[in-house]
Amino acid sequence: MTAPDPSTVRLDGPWTHRDIHANGIRFHVVEAGASAPDVPLVLLLHGFADFWWSWRHQLAGLAGAGYRAVAVDLRGYGDSDKPPRGYDGWTLAGDVAGLIRALGHQDATLVGHADGGLVCWATAVLHPRLVRSIALVASPHPIALKRSVLRDRPQRTAWLPTFLGYQLPLLPERKLTSANGFAVEQMLRLYSGPAWPATTEFAQTARHMRSAIRIPGAAHCALEYQRWAFRSQWRPDGRRFMTAMDEPIRIPVLQIHGDLDPFVLVRTFRRCTTWAPRRELVSIGGAGHYVHQEKPDQVSAELVRFTAPPATRGSTTD
Repeated sequence: MTAPDPSTVRLDGPWTHRDIHANGIRFHVVEAGASAPDVPLVLLLHGFADFWWSWRHQLAGLAGAGYRAVAVDLRGYGDSDKPPRGYDGWTLAGDVAGLIRALGHQDATLVGHADGGLVCWATAVLHPRLVRSIALVASPHPIALKRSVLRDRPQRTAWLPTFLGYQLPLLPERKLTSANGFAVEQMLRLYSGPAWPATTEFAQTARHMRSAIRIPGAAHCALEYQRWAFRSQWRPDGRRFMTAMDEPIRIPVLQIHGDLDPFVLVRTFRRCTTWAPRRELVSIGGAGHYVHQEKPDQVSAELVRFTAPPATRGSTTD
């Protein structure tokens, strides 16, 4: 079967597709809302084996609330460039810093799911002047996740086998792309709550994600995020990165967790206050790991509330 062209991720909707050059490569971004420099920027970063489409609901919700919402195909994904290197925490944070500047802004709120959330954490630490606040969906602080995997058997059982499986050469790429990308749909079904897979929207999402992971180079690049996270534990660059991350950030932090998430357990999120003393934790009922797609209206409402000026912001801290 012929591999999809990268341009197939440029799906139509109430948004604009753009190419932005930052940090030495070209990024495909999707934008909704006014683009004036004085309109607050919200940058949306997807997770593993995904692409910008993950944020279609939040693009509309944030734009409707008066924000400039920009969803990104991360390095190696979708219609963005797929260089052979740069999947380390330092470079990924540099990508986001470069995108904020290239979009004409001095700072942004960052929103990330899973791996995209880890990029948010890294950017907030390594480029603090560019980040107003961060919102994480199913994404704990990297040190909290590491400690939970080491010390908490349920979290280790839920997370470690998949992570270790991605370290093998070639086989994970073949698994992700074979049978028309069926492994991606299996992943969606396994980690989401019980209601979403029965919907027509789930079928549409699975179809788009299965196609996007088969774009030449996308599966390999997606796995390079996971492989750097593993390999770097024994290398100087990884030790320096984790040392840099072991500092509290003083900006507002929102963490959104689906209460049925079988992949990242709520007790892991509760460790995160060490590094995010201004953290809110919001648990959304009936949702799994893809809570922003399973319960899009609730997640969009939380993001709009969180990004509002402090004087008008409510609180639903867990």
